[in-house]
Amino acid sequence: MHHFFVAPDQICGDHVCVEGQDCVHIRQVLRMKPGEELYVKTGSDGKEYRCRISEILPERIDLEILWVEDAKAELPSEIRLYQCLPKSDKMEWIIQKAVELGASQIIPVSSARSIVRLEGGKAANKVRRWNAISESAAKQSRRDRIPEVREVCSFKDAVKDAAGLDVFLVPYELAEDIDHTRTLLSGIRPGQSVGILIGPEGGLEKEEVDLARASGAFPITLGRRILRTETAGLALLSFLMITLESAGNPEDNISQE
Repeated sequence: MHHFFVAPDQICGDHVCVEGQDCVHIRQVLRMKPGEELYVKTGSDGKEYRCRISEILPERIDLEILWVEDAKAELPSEIRLYQCLPKSDKMEWIIQKAVELGASQIIPVSSARSIVRLEGGKAANKVRRWNAISESAAKQSRRDRIPEVREVCSFKDAVKDAAGLDVFLVPYELAEDIDHTRTLLSGIRPGQSVGILIGPEGGLEKEEVDLARASGAFPITLGRRILRTETAGLALLSFLMITLESAGNPEDNISQE
């Protein structure tokens, strides 16, 4: 069943008014008709609204709320992905998959070895597109809210931001001791906030790793193989998704579309 996000003020009593691009998508792309059902969420009240289309108008679609349930799709921990800027359109793919895997925020980072440099209007346009991709992925994966893709920041600012989290992880190709990594990851509990910092194609410089370590980061290994920048963060997110959902919601099942 299709899912959409609405602003809280679009819900009035037992009715919802859908406007803008979602209205166009429902009418022209999905070609839905009165009587068909869908879900809407505000992303802020922790609720999921099962609705029936009551009327389709040129500028809006009116929905009747059938029932309201507690939303349950979010992980029991905040996970921020600090992704150093990759080449080409890899960032779009990373954002889409990170949202599906439960990331709370995605923060693009400009590091010493990042080849891509984004500034001014170009950066603003990219961030708008990345947030649109996040919204689309949140709808597809039935997230309870839309993860924010923040503005591009420097490596120093990313480390400063992540230092305030409960756990700060930095996969690093020179790190060793997989047993220590396994113990560290297995010790993360629901409710703890987690930061994951992923280097660009050329990896992180030793000085950057040292800076992160000085701010409380744990350099970890992801095994004997060298993972691409678009793979490393998703591998770690996948592990945390399974671990945290099992610990926080043992009766929940993971479904695929």
